[in-house]
Amino acid sequence: MQRTSTSKAVVGLGTAVTALGAALKGSRLGAGLVGFGLAHIMLGTLDRFRPSVRH
Repeated sequence: MQRTSTSKAVVGLGTAVTALGAALKGSRLGAGLVGFGLAHIMLGTLDRFRPSVRH
């Protein structure tokens, strides 16, 4: 799997988890899922800008 496709998969997973957490609003589980999803979106986005090292 290439770097960009891995980053896109992480961002996509984060988006899905954030949407699930938003559907469960008002509960502690929903808040945790939103935070977990947003963290994945942020990390996937940062991974896209990271320089790659090729040997």
